[in-house]
Amino acid sequence: MKRLILGVALTLVPAAVVLADPPPLPPYQMRAPAPAGDRLAVDRDGKALFENHCGYCHLTFGMGTNLLMKQRLAIGAAPQSALLANRDDLTADYVKGVVRMGKGAMPQQTRVDLTDAELASVAAYLGRGK
Repeated sequence: MKRLILGVALTLVPAAVVLADPPPLPPYQMRAPAPAGDRLAVDRDGKALFENHCGYCHLTFGMGTNLLMKQRLAIGAAPQSALLANRDDLTADYVKGVVRMGKGAMPQQTRVDLTDAELASVAAYLGRGK
């Protein structure tokens, strides 16, 4: 009888846990809201587009940031340089090339993923107009 009660209790505990509200996702797993407006319009908010399209990998604790951290530390660069928004050595053309062709673990992003106008805004934001 005790085994039956224990078995029933153990099966009910996971059900109660599932019914409870799950904790919020960590910031690096949440996608920033997409900026409103025409995706084909030029001169949009590059920072907002970067956070929406690229942030889940390239913001704090994202997989892309973690991989870049290892590479940047190996060449003696500061850990902060793993965050693309902190870099001052990126050019807009380099950003566009990496986004369209991919690099290492990063898959290429098509014009459906990120339109040419959106990419130009993100590249200007990360490349700081270089």
